[in-house]
Amino acid sequence: MQRRSIKKSVKEFFVLIIVGVLIGVVGYFGYKFISNENEPKKEENNTEETNSNIKDEEEQEQIKEPTEKRMSIVMVGDALIHGAVYMDAHKNGKYDFTSMFTDIKPIISKYDLRYYNQESIIGGGAPQHYPRLNSPDAIGENLISIGFNLVSLANNHSFDQNESGLKYSLAFWKKYSDKVHTSGSYSSFEERDEIPIYEQNGIKYAFLSYTIPTNGLSAPAGKEYYVNVYDEVQVKNDVNKARSKGVEVIIVAMHWGEEYTHVPTQQQTQVAKYLSDLGVNLVIGSHPHVIQPIEYVGDTLVIYSLGNFISAQRVLGLEKIIGLLVGTDIVVKDKKVTFENTNFELLYTYYTSANTNFKVIPFSKLDNSILNNYEKINKEYRNIVDKSGKFNGNK
Repeated sequence: MQRRSIKKSVKEFFVLIIVGVLIGVVGYFGYKFISNENEPKKEENNTEETNSNIKDEEEQEQIKEPTEKRMSIVMVGDALIHGAVYMDAHKNGKYDFTSMFTDIKPIISKYDLRYYNQESIIGGGAPQHYPRLNSPDAIGENLISIGFNLVSLANNHSFDQNESGLKYSLAFWKKYSDKVHTSGSYSSFEERDEIPIYEQNGIKYAFLSYTIPTNGLSAPAGKEYYVNVYDEVQVKNDVNKARSKGVEVIIVAMHWGEEYTHVPTQQQTQVAKYLSDLGVNLVIGSHPHVIQPIEYVGDTLVIYSLGNFISAQRVLGLEKIIGLLVGTDIVVKDKKVTFENTNFELLYTYYTSANTNFKVIPFSKLDNSILNNYEKINKEYRNIVDKSGKFNGNK
């Protein structure tokens, strides 16, 4: 009995050992399995996942729409201040032209950039009539006060008051440099060659101005910087310098063409083509004193002539007191410049037979008591500006 009991005990002992070993083995491999499941994946798998994420992000970046930026600009023509105009503005011992532009202020206030050409130089001293024009400070001050902030100073009357007039003009405009950008007349070659870069709504732009006619006058030798007389090499250098500074939009004011004709000359079309080939985006024309067409030359929007903004040239014909107001949105997208919402309206300079009560009035505010047959005239002149019907002129 005792022997059998000992054998039984030994047998049970070995069974317990075997069971313990099995439990240990199962526990060990179970732990390893769970541990492996919780361990990070191998380095090469992490790298593959990272590369895949980067690739996805790059693809998403590529399909994003290019950022669009835009700024608006409105343009009118020549502020040609004849004697009748400044005499009408002279009241109570001072000049004030503000009442002449009350219908213009609310229109231009909707735009970011607001351009005009100061045809008659603000040259200091007493105002003078044609042929050597000189305007009182008030015309510049008043037009700034109603919102104009881009002014061209290069034209055939720039030399009318000689060097002293040019110096006075430059000093006058520098007083308002925080409100208005000018182009076309400078105090030195260094200033002239600087090509300032401006920014509006995130768009970097340059504003350049040149004149072809000079009325036979010129700057003193060695001081050609006073007025930008058009020269192809200089224009090319200016455009290239602007582009090298990161400019996205180039605006050029051109004083060109033949006076009193609605048809652009061959010279105008050649210069427009040259500027377009250089990559100029917008060309604003003046000098003919009458309106001329708007058209695209390549991708460049060209306004051949805005005509007179204000003048006293009615004696020379109705067409001399009908000007043009043009507005457009300049759009920059994916490094490409386009124009949207380009529209125009005709402007009429009203004044009495006694040369009083000068006022610039949009055609949309006219009636037959102000200008007889104004609707017929509007249609006729709109056809001069936009024969193709591409632009949305007010009817």
